[in-house]
Amino acid sequence: MNPLVLKVIHIAGALGVFTAMGAILMGAQESCRKCASMLHGISLLLLLLAGFAMLKKPPMELHFWKVKLVLWLFLGVAPVLARKKIMPMPVLLLLTLGAGVLAAYMGFLGATKSF
Repeated sequence: MNPLVLKVIHIAGALGVFTAMGAILMGAQESCRKCASMLHGISLLLLLLAGFAMLKKPPMELHFWKVKLVLWLFLGVAPVLARKKIMPMPVLLLLTLGAGVLAAYMGFLGATKSF
């Protein structure tokens, strides 16, 4: 598949994840929360599939993709942490944004040079 198409799908998945997280964290109405949860799950799936399609075969000697997988898992669990009120909302929002920034930075480093 064309790498540009995969990057667009990957970025669209990331935008969907953070849009859904914003709706979930800001306490959307019940009908909107269900749609936001669906958007969150579909976007996480797009993010994962496009990310692994871009890697083709994960480079086992490089560790950036393993850390990004852990960040992906955290982003997947974040709505549960918000719904159960395990963490305060502002802290969870900052951690979610930090995870996204770290994943983007690691993706940039993984694309430009091997660390």
